[in-house]
Amino acid sequence: MSNVGIEPLFRLPVAPRQWGGLAAIALIGFLLVAVALQFVRADLDWQRATLSRYLTGPYGLLLRSMYCLLGLAIIGLAVGLYGGLQRSARSAAPVLLFVVAALALATVSIGDSYLPALAPDLHRFVHATAAQTAFLCVTTAMLLQAWRFRGDLRWRRRFPLAFVFAAACFLLLWLHVLWRPAAGGGIQKLIILLVVSWLTLHACWLWRMDADAADRPMAG
Repeated sequence: MSNVGIEPLFRLPVAPRQWGGLAAIALIGFLLVAVALQFVRADLDWQRATLSRYLTGPYGLLLRSMYCLLGLAIIGLAVGLYGGLQRSARSAAPVLLFVVAALALATVSIGDSYLPALAPDLHRFVHATAAQTAFLCVTTAMLLQAWRFRGDLRWRRRFPLAFVFAAACFLLLWLHVLWRPAAGGGIQKLIILLVVSWLTLHACWLWRMDADAADRPMAG
């Protein structure tokens, strides 16, 4: 996919490593809130209830806000990784997939704010479609982004871990979808934990990018 059309979108006054730092803070914040809710929401069985069940009821507004923050973190990380790669290793495909995933997360959050009371049937359709879109797009983007690391000397050593980690998330997602015993809330939360961990790891790598380059001895 050509990068010419999206190149101007990334000419922002924020360095790639700064995108990584901001994304890491937001991603860690989401994880802390999501984990904390497993303890404070005694009305839900954490092993059975999917994370989306926590979007309504006590602290539902907090988690819906964190969903939107997670979406912004994903976009920020996508922008940072795109800008942090050599031009020959860049691709618009993972960036666009990350953006679609982020928008889908925002749709889940906003839809769960108003639709359950106003249009229950529409809410179920919107929630299921947006959630599935978010999962599929983010895991596919992770695979594609990891694959692009092969073309950048600074990121090539990250490729094996990044790609295997992303592939594990992708396969676990399809196991969750296709194998009925793996369809419970516990597996869904594990997928979310792994995906957000992958994103956080890459945000930290991006934040450390300049320092890592300075630590490596120059060839020759």
